[in-house]
Amino acid sequence: MIREQRSSRGGSRDQRTNRRIRAREVRVVGSDGGQLGVMPLEAALDKARSEGLDLVEISPMASPPVCKIMDYGKFKYEEKKKASESKRAQLKVELKEVKLRPKTEDHDYDFKVRNMRRFIEEGNKAKVVVQFRGREITHREQGTVILNDVATDLKDIAVVEMPPRMEGRLMFMILAPTPKVAQKAREQARQAALGAKKNSGGEKPAAANANAPATATATAAPEAGEQEAPSATPAS
Repeated sequence: MIREQRSSRGGSRDQRTNRRIRAREVRVVGSDGGQLGVMPLEAALDKARSEGLDLVEISPMASPPVCKIMDYGKFKYEEKKKASESKRAQLKVELKEVKLRPKTEDHDYDFKVRNMRRFIEEGNKAKVVVQFRGREITHREQGTVILNDVATDLKDIAVVEMPPRMEGRLMFMILAPTPKVAQKAREQARQAALGAKKNSGGEKPAAANANAPATATATAAPEAGEQEAPSATPAS
């Protein structure tokens, strides 16, 4: 519904709407997307008011400015929803620290390398640390050998983003996924977001039947539980 809107000092950067539009004439796009042509601002406002909608300036730099008749509140809600979905689809990269010792046993080394492989395949990075104690610091070359072994064992999925370096009694390097692995992880995150969106969309019809008889509601309850099961898989 059309509303009076006044700009305030340091206000929002949203599109101008309704009475905030300053042009005397505007090119109007109808609520159905059709071109209504150039008309005085007052005529455009009357047209929007007659449909119970808003007049929104979408191309202020055009001559004359282009305005569209729409439900501005719904438009902003859809924009926010799309931004939220896009953010959810983005891969959140984490940095996991894995500590080794110059005398780490083979089985412990293999276990930690397997964990690093799984973590990197998910699109994350690994900080591999060799910790020296006591007189071990005099044999820094052992730390270099261990880090090089890790890089070699994971070279099919990871690249050395930061080569081995010393920091006090710690020697460390950072491994990052290869472009191919990173792309695969991003695609998996996108598919997981799409799956979550489908599941949330599938729950809406059940909410629409809120006024149905109690027996029908009781029958629908197990179905809602069945719909939630697939969404637990991507989170694990």
